[in-house]
Amino acid sequence: MEYIVRVVEVFFHGDLAFSVRFRRPGSFSFLPGQFVFVTTGSGTDAMTKPLSLSSSPTDPWLEVTKGSTGHPFSEALRGLKSGDEVTIKGPLGHFTFQGEFPRVAFIAGGIGITPLWSMIGNAIAMQSDTDITLLYSAKTEAEFLFREKMSDFEKARLPLRIVMTLTEPGPGWTGQAGRINRTLIEQEIPDWQERIFFVSGPPVMVNAMLAILREMGLPQDHIRYEDLTGY
Repeated sequence: MEYIVRVVEVFFHGDLAFSVRFRRPGSFSFLPGQFVFVTTGSGTDAMTKPLSLSSSPTDPWLEVTKGSTGHPFSEALRGLKSGDEVTIKGPLGHFTFQGEFPRVAFIAGGIGITPLWSMIGNAIAMQSDTDITLLYSAKTEAEFLFREKMSDFEKARLPLRIVMTLTEPGPGWTGQAGRINRTLIEQEIPDWQERIFFVSGPPVMVNAMLAILREMGLPQDHIRYEDLTGY
C-alpha cells in the first residue's frame, strides 16, 4: 500500500549517515527487517528508492537510516525538514526475524546494520529470550551506526552480544580489527552450528560471507541474507 507520511525529525550520525523519522500511519504494520520504497519530490523531480526500516514494529514512528553518499536521492532525503511529506510504499521483503529461533547470529557490514537493528529493537521490546550475537564490521569507528544505543541494548534482559570490527582501525581502537572471516566467526560464535545466520550489507560483503558460511558447512536453510546497494 502507498502512504503519504510526514517527517517528524531528521538526525545525523556524524557526517556519514542520517536517520529520518516519519509519523506512522495508524494502519501501517510491518515485520522487523522489512523495507519500504520512499519517494521524494514530485513530477519530474520525483525519485524513488528502497530503504530498510531501522525502527522496530513496536515504535510509534517509522524510521529509515541512510548513508550520506552524495547521490541525488540521498541529498533529497537528507535535506528533508520537519513537516515535509514523502510517499512510502510497503512494507515489503522476507528478510525478517520475530524471535522464532532460539539462537541467531547477525552479520552486518556498514549500512547493512539497518534491518538487523529493527530486529534487535523488536526482540528487546518483546523481551525475547533468543540468544543474539551481532558481528558488525565498518571501515572506521565513525561509521558504526547506533553505537550510542548499543551499550544500553546490551544491558537489557535480552541475551545480546555485540562484536565490532574495523578494517581501518585508528590508534585508540581496542576492539577487533580486519574483515569478518571464518576465524572471527568461529572465535566469537563457537556454537555457530546451532544458529540461524542473518547477513546484511553491500553485495560484495554479503557474497563473501555467504561463501564463508557455505565453506564452513552451514546448511542453506540456516542462512538468511539481504544485500543493500548503495545510492
